[in-house]
Amino acid sequence: MSVDLILLFASLFTWGIGEGLFIYFQPIYLQQLGASTMTIAMVFSAFGLAMMLAHIPAGYLADRIGRKPIIVAAWTSGLAATWVMALARTLPVFIVGVLLYGLTAFVSAPLNSYVTAARGKLTPVRAMTLMSAAFNLGAVLGPISGGWLGDRFGLRTVYLVAACIFIVSTGILLFIRSQPRDEHDPAAPPAKLWTNTRFITLVGIVFVAMFVMYLPQPLTPKFLQNERGLSLGSIGLLGSVGSFGNAALNLILGQVAARTGFLLAQVSVAAFSLLLWKGMGVPWYALGFFLLGGYRATRSFIFAQARPLVHPAQMGLAYGVAETFNALSMTLAPLLAGVLYTHAPVVVYPVSLGLVGVAILLTIAFAPRQPDEEPAAASQSLEI
Repeated sequence: MSVDLILLFASLFTWGIGEGLFIYFQPIYLQQLGASTMTIAMVFSAFGLAMMLAHIPAGYLADRIGRKPIIVAAWTSGLAATWVMALARTLPVFIVGVLLYGLTAFVSAPLNSYVTAARGKLTPVRAMTLMSAAFNLGAVLGPISGGWLGDRFGLRTVYLVAACIFIVSTGILLFIRSQPRDEHDPAAPPAKLWTNTRFITLVGIVFVAMFVMYLPQPLTPKFLQNERGLSLGSIGLLGSVGSFGNAALNLILGQVAARTGFLLAQVSVAAFSLLLWKGMGVPWYALGFFLLGGYRATRSFIFAQARPLVHPAQMGLAYGVAETFNALSMTLAPLLAGVLYTHAPVVVYPVSLGLVGVAILLTIAFAPRQPDEEPAAASQSLEI
């Protein structure tokens, strides 16, 4: 593994600790600041919208001015946003910090482009799942620590500690090296992404799958506290189990083909919905949170499937488009979750379970196969 990937591993590991401290408690802290269920749902929806607006410009800029400047900008923006949340005394100010933090998701496309280019002998899916595992290994430590701090000192303290940890993560990141930009032959420019039918088909599948997989997640901490009576410490423990599942499933699923991993990740999220719906105790919920790790792994599989479908000079933009539709799913899913939760809190999970089943069938039927997965008689329709 190159020096740059080692530095990224360390920076992501540290960031995972900081984000893990507070991310599982966002709906609970919003509730403490006076937000209703639908207000919380709308905040998560706006968070997804903030993510959606940033991805394509960030991917485009990464292709034009280089990946490192965009990555550094995202890290410093995330650091600033966390200080806003940590210092907020009122709900509106805190929401501003949440939305600013959502904007920093623009890092995903340039970061995965950077990892793809710096991977050396690693396959793209292994390199990206390894970096995702770094973040999630750090996040194992965050939630259980955040729950302990929250029970004893209040959730505001959790955000203050996270903001301090992010300073360390950002400092490490500054030492990664810049990469040369990928160019194309002006006499033979690559086909436009919008006319690349296989890529567009993949993006459509991504939207459906990510929508139904995110649906049961935003209000689960609130559900566990209000409907199942769990303490912040217990919810933090589940968050740590979930982060360990994120890291473990990234590493395990990273050994299989991207399309297969994408399907297995959807199956794991379906199991999460089933266990939250029917499980009646912390051990069952812990198993569900472990399996939810498949959700984070899906992003690596999306990028790994998209990479062979586009020209290297379009990689940042293509990743940005894929992440935009992922963020669109995160904009819409919380609204449906809020409506379902208001009707009956537990109904979110069986609805999600059924919809994930539909998404799996759509993936099997329509997701583009990579050349080494195509049947021998299949024709190749993509020109790169």
